[in-house]
Amino acid sequence: MSSSTRVHFRAPERLIEQADALAVAEDKNRTDVLVEALRAYLSNASNEEAVQQAIADAYYEDRLDFAQTKAIVGTETAQNFRLLKQQLSDETLSEELADAIDE
Repeated sequence: MSSSTRVHFRAPERLIEQADALAVAEDKNRTDVLVEALRAYLSNASNEEAVQQAIADAYYEDRLDFAQTKAIVGTETAQNFRLLKQQLSDETLSEELADAIDE
């Protein structure tokens, strides 16, 4: 069983009314509807190119660690980001790439 964290947040009243109506229609509780909506949003967002670029930038700039990055984009993409970050931090490789671009 996965662990849960209690979260408190403010949302527009109309949005909560919609979530509550959907919960009644689907015989669920509000939490289930909101968790499913968040899960769907994160799944869709993490596959968008602009979002992936923002995640990569945050990882390269050490605003996200590897575990956080992996949780958002998945293992394979996170490993690709890690490999590129290592290559970019290798000064010799970076200089060779810069020289190749200048040619």
